[in-house]
This record gives sequence, C-alpha cells and structure tokens, in this order.
Amino acid sequence: MPRSALRVFAAVLSTLMLAAGCSGDAGSGDGRRPTGADVTIHVPADAPTISAAVSLAEPGDLVLVAPGVYHESVKIKTARITLRGVSRDKVVIDGRLQQPNGVVVTAPGVAVQNLTVKNNTQNGVLVTGSAKAAAGLPGQGGYDTGDEPATLLKSFLVSHVTATSNGLYGIYAFSAQNGVIEHSYTSGSADSGIYVGQCKPCRIVVRENIAELNAVGYEGTNASGDMYVVGNRLVGNRVGLTTNSDHQEKLVPQRDAVIAGNLIAANQQTATPEQADGGWGIGIGVDGGSGNQFIHNRVANNDNAGLVITATSDIPPVGNKIVDNAFTGNGVDVGWTFPAATRGWGNCLRGNELHTTVPARLATTASCPQEANTTSPNGSWKTPPAPRGIAFTKVAAPNPQSQFTDATTAGATVVPAVPVLPETAGITLPSAALLAPDALVRTTS
Repeated sequence: MPRSALRVFAAVLSTLMLAAGCSGDAGSGDGRRPTGADVTIHVPADAPTISAAVSLAEPGDLVLVAPGVYHESVKIKTARITLRGVSRDKVVIDGRLQQPNGVVVTAPGVAVQNLTVKNNTQNGVLVTGSAKAAAGLPGQGGYDTGDEPATLLKSFLVSHVTATSNGLYGIYAFSAQNGVIEHSYTSGSADSGIYVGQCKPCRIVVRENIAELNAVGYEGTNASGDMYVVGNRLVGNRVGLTTNSDHQEKLVPQRDAVIAGNLIAANQQTATPEQADGGWGIGIGVDGGSGNQFIHNRVANNDNAGLVITATSDIPPVGNKIVDNAFTGNGVDVGWTFPAATRGWGNCLRGNELHTTVPARLATTASCPQEANTTSPNGSWKTPPAPRGIAFTKVAAPNPQSQFTDATTAGATVVPAVPVLPETAGITLPSAALLAPDALVRTTS
C-alpha cells in the first residue's frame, strides 16, 4: 500500500532536524575496550555513550547498557556484536524528534535486546542492507529505487525491544534476511509497528510480539519466501496486518508468507496515527500478495472486515489459502474486492469459523483446493468511515514489558546464520488473552 504522505512528512521533519545540527550521534571514539576476546563493554563505565561503546566493539562482544536516557542515534556497523540493555524499560534511547533512527544495524549477526527506543522521526530500530535506507535519504524514507539489485543483510535478531512513538516504523527490517523479531512491543508508529520489506527469500520469523496503537500493526511488503508471522498480538491498531506488493520497493511481487496463530482483533482504535491510505477497522489485508497461507488465526471484532483480499495496481492476488481460522464479530469476516482491471484467481478457504463473506457463500464457491486459474469472485460492502487520528507523539505510553532473562549474566547472543523456521503443524488457534498482560488494548472475543 502506498505510504508516500507519511514518508514525505517524516523525511522533511528529519531533514529539518539534521540541518539544525541535531544528528544525535555522540561519543564516537571515547572510552576503552576491555582486553581479550568476546568481552563485555559497559555503558557508561567503559564508554560514556552507547555509540562510543559500539564503535569500540569487536565481533563477539556484548555492549551492556546501564539504566538511563540516551540522546543518540546508534549505528552498528560491526558484525556479530550484541547491544543489550540491563533493563528494558529503564534503558531508553530517546530521539527527541531530532534524529531519524534510534538504532541502525548494517552488519550481519547483530542482536539488539532489552531496551526502549522512542521519539524518532523515522524508525525505532532499522536493520538493513540498503545504504539508502541506512542513510534515511530525504524524500525516499528508506526505499530502494533504480535498477541495481537489492543488497540483503544476512542474519539479525531484535528481541525484547520496546519501540514507541516513532514517525514511520517501530521495528523495520528492510533488505534483510535470515532474522528474527521476537518478544517485542511496538506502539505509536505512524506507519507500521513492525515492517518487513524487500527480501526474497526472507527466512524471517516475526513471533510473539505485541503491536498496538499503530496505524498498522505488522506490514510485509515484497517480503517473500519463508516469511513467518506467528503467535503475535495485533490488537488495537487501525489495521492489524497487511501483506502486499508495492512497486515503490524492489522484489515485487510479494508471495509465500505464512501468517499463523496470531490474535488480530479490535483494529479500529481512534487514538492512533492515521493510516496513509485511510485504512480502518481491518484485521488482515492482502493487497496484491500471492501464495500466502493464513492458518489458525483468531480474527475478531474488526469493524470493517476480518480479512480482505484485493489487488494493488497491476498485481493480482493469486493462490492465497485461508485455512482453519476463527472469525467472529467482524463487520465482514472475509471480503474479496478487486478493481475492474485486475482480478485475483486461485484464492480459497477451508475449515474456517465464518459468519459473513462478500461475496456470499465464499466458503462453498471458493473452497480449497481451488484450480489455479479459477477467477476469484468479486464483491463490495459498505465500509465505516475512518475517524481523524492523532500525532504519533501523542499515543499512550506502554505498560512495563517483560524483560530479557539474565540480561547482565547471559553473555553475548550468537545469532544463527539461518533461524529455525516454525513447523505450521504445531501452531494452534490462540486464545483471546494472547500476550494480554503486557498490552494496553483488550479484546472481548
């Protein structure tokens, strides 16, 4: 889905702040690294700032950060280092709306753990192999354009991170693969809480995260091949989840993601940033994505629709499978609607708890298995209007979040070259209380 309005706003704001000399980088070259291999560099005991400690670190080192508020943009360019806070809620990287990114990772094998990033004009945590994205070039918002091939960063981990009140994305993995985003919390993202874009094959697992009070909870754009979104709480955004194709990024079209075991509910919160395309009250949106599997998700109480399949531009949705999900209390449980020039085909349903579909009787007329060339039926329904949103800086502060176990004693984290991918056979339907203790927004289903 196009997000140009939000990107232009964030890029302009970022440019103005950088022009004023508020880049946020601090302390490079200060402090000392303890002698030896695979050491722990303490902030501020060994280095006065996080950036200084990261600049000293060598592969295998742990940068361990004491509680405090750090006004800096941390750029990690050294492979296989771990950046970890002693306390997730008390180690805060605060951009003060004077820098585009809180943490930028451009080296493989890096782990970012147990800290909070907030108040950045673009992203809380950015993991990328794209030089343009890392530079946050004004007017592009981190997109790659042109004919050169995408450069993918190999392997990453983002775990137990709180990303709140950021101008584009909370946690942003772009032109990266072989990674995990887990046990994290995002809110107040003016675009998406968690975003994975421009990877093929991705081999990325997004699991057991909370995304609430964002314009979109999770978005996967041109994210194809071994892309897993599993066991997340996507509740209380404007749109819960989208998986889509977009010509503004490389590696179109999007295909072959697995969306399984998630709670996707009550995505019509008014005290949220506006979604760039006016999205509202939607649990799951498939916009030109193909070959995706939606399995054992609980999709409830989304005022517009539980799951929508449509086309984007000239890219049809093909061969998406909706299997064994529970749909309750949605305006429309499953709706398929296509522009006149671009229809989908081969999309199907099986074994779902369903009450309403558009067109009617989809469970019968489009049951799985479906012939690959069978044109998908088309319909329309009255959608509720989207209310005005609020600034991303005004979104409610999160509750204290679960901590990384043994943060001070665990040592550096070894990030695998390729993560272990989930077995879909073991994924079950989640309860309506999934990850509720750490969330602000509740659902009654």
